[in-house]
Amino acid sequence: MKYDLIVIGSGPGGYVAAIRASQLGMKTAVVEKESVGGVCLNWGCIPTKALLKSAQVFNYAKHAADYGIRLNGLPEADIEAMVKRSREVAEGMSKGVAYLFKKNKIDLLTGMGKVLPGKKVEVTGSEGNASVYEAENIIIATGARSRQLPNLKQDGKKIIGYRQAMTLNKIPGSMVVVGSGAIGSEFAYFYNSLGTKVTLVEFMPTIVPLEDEEVSKQLARSFKKAGMKVMVNSTVESVDTEGEGCEVKIKTKKGEETIKADIVFSAVGITPNLEGIGLEDVGIKTENGKIAVDDFYRTNVEGYFAIGDIVRGPALAHVASHEGITCVENIAGKNPEPIDYGNIPGCTYTVPEVASVGMTEKQAREAGYEIRVGKFPFTASGKAAAAGNKEGFVKVIFDAKYGEWLGAHMIGENVTEMIAGVVTARKLETTGEEIIKTIHPHPTMSEAIMEATAAAYGEVIHL
Repeated sequence: MKYDLIVIGSGPGGYVAAIRASQLGMKTAVVEKESVGGVCLNWGCIPTKALLKSAQVFNYAKHAADYGIRLNGLPEADIEAMVKRSREVAEGMSKGVAYLFKKNKIDLLTGMGKVLPGKKVEVTGSEGNASVYEAENIIIATGARSRQLPNLKQDGKKIIGYRQAMTLNKIPGSMVVVGSGAIGSEFAYFYNSLGTKVTLVEFMPTIVPLEDEEVSKQLARSFKKAGMKVMVNSTVESVDTEGEGCEVKIKTKKGEETIKADIVFSAVGITPNLEGIGLEDVGIKTENGKIAVDDFYRTNVEGYFAIGDIVRGPALAHVASHEGITCVENIAGKNPEPIDYGNIPGCTYTVPEVASVGMTEKQAREAGYEIRVGKFPFTASGKAAAAGNKEGFVKVIFDAKYGEWLGAHMIGENVTEMIAGVVTARKLETTGEEIIKTIHPHPTMSEAIMEATAAAYGEVIHL
């Protein structure tokens, strides 16, 4: 059978690309070796947020008296029930994508996909049976997996990756989390909330190191206040798993420290899935461990495209989805705009949440901008006070000359829901003065954006 488009991988890049292609009249098929929806829906974005919600509800229950609610006895965390709910949420989302495939008349080809020369894809099933399909266009969207370090090899029991971290059947007494990016920080928060003694180890000088420095420092303070041990400028040298638990040797600026823990969770990044998918056979070029593509995700071989975690740019689900749409619309001759990678929002779903877009203050200064910086703390927010969570702030950065919105950095309750407004405003080239004159609803967390902007221009009212 010949298709207009075959997509290898059904994650948030692949399935979105396939659906958009079908909408544009292309006969489309998707190759998937595991569960529809890829890592994001099944083992990443969605089930982790379900676990984090359970932790948040557990924390609310522990502090119910603060809100004038009496509970008989202390609440207990049932991790098996939390994991069960998380898996059910993931399964429901996966079934939802499968339904969308049927609705859009997209064929699902189950098996391991491999590109072949001549615009062909080989699909090998679980029993080893292989079929070959042809397509005018082929999109590779195979995603990524947990990165393995030589001195931190995962055994799935004592040294684990994200898949094991979200399916443990009992709450560990202690855990060392290596890496404080979004994945590491979110699981550190989750297990710390359930009562695990958590040590978070980060090689860089600050946790969540891609964030603005003030945001990183605030999250570290919040984690420490919650009872977590946070170690920066630190490296895990080795893990001894011979005994009952783990002995973790950590190199710090002050010397070497040994920490005992039940489990070590490795969250040191991801590795693109490029092995065994036929790149060498077709002659598709790679650069720095990723497939080389142009602004419309064309590889060096005509008819073959690549999107998502396997190409340059941030490895984020929403980025992969938009890359898929841009790629397909270009194939269909719709002349889409290339993605502006300077306006990509990032979110970390800890408590407090972290959200950001654009340049940090340091990056803006290093780029030579004369800047206006405004900051509004949630301690001055009526909505935050009413919600009982006043940690954090909104920080905004503007070009002093033209009013261009260079960046926004937030930490606090629900800020991951607020960042899209900033992304939209930056897309529309909205200036700081226009934000100040835009009426924001009161009381809301979002009005902190207006207040922070007013602070940047010396017009803040509530500080």
